[in-house]
This record gives sequence, C-alpha cells and structure tokens, in this order.
Amino acid sequence: MKKELTEELKAKLEEQKKSIQKELESFAKEDPNLKDNWETKFPNREDADKDEAADDTQEYDNALSLEYSLELKLKDVNAALEKIAAGGEPRQGRESGKYGICEKCGKEIEEARLQAVPEAKLCMKCK
Repeated sequence: MKKELTEELKAKLEEQKKSIQKELESFAKEDPNLKDNWETKFPNREDADKDEAADDTQEYDNALSLEYSLELKLKDVNAALEKIAAGGEPRQGRESGKYGICEKCGKEIEEARLQAVPEAKLCMKCK
C-alpha cells in the first residue's frame, strides 16, 4: 500500500476515533481499567415520578445499546491504528496482521473499501 494512502487513512481513523470518543463522553465515562470500555450511568433522579422514571429507564436502555455499538467501532478503529503504527509488520508471523490486509484470505483490501471503511478487516469478497 502506498505511504500517502496509508497516511490519509490514518488521518481518517484518528478523526473517527475523536468523534466516537466525543459521542461516548456525552453519556458515558471511560473505564480506566479496561481499554476501549465505557460505562453508561443510569440517571438517578430521586424526585422523578413514575413517567419520568420510565423515560429514564428507556433512555438508559438506548444509551447502553449505543455505547456497545460505539465501543465495537472504537475497538476496530484502534486496531487499525495499531496495525498502521506497527509499520506493516505481521503480528505473530501472520501476514494478515498488516494494515490493509484481509484477516480471512490474506489478500489486500480494496482501496475503495478502505476509503469508505478505513477500519475494515476483510476484503469485499470475504465480507
């Protein structure tokens, strides 16, 4: 993969990471003990009536689902950034440890796919 493309994709990944973290910070706190793990707090309003309590429960449930989805995305973005930082060195002797290499078949992931989804782990054929 060309160095210019890798740098462009790295910049996209860094921007995605900031965006995801900012969104998570709006309703959750980062867990200092676990990487890429966030904790949504349940709204604790003592003066809430039954309707407000039901709304709080629904809001919390929605936030948990969003937190999980964003955590998975953040994990993929961080994994891609780690591969780039490793300089293309295979992990544990596997070619698929390189950035831009399909983790299933070991072939290069298409440039168009990486432009659209820079954290992609699989080529279009294997997806």
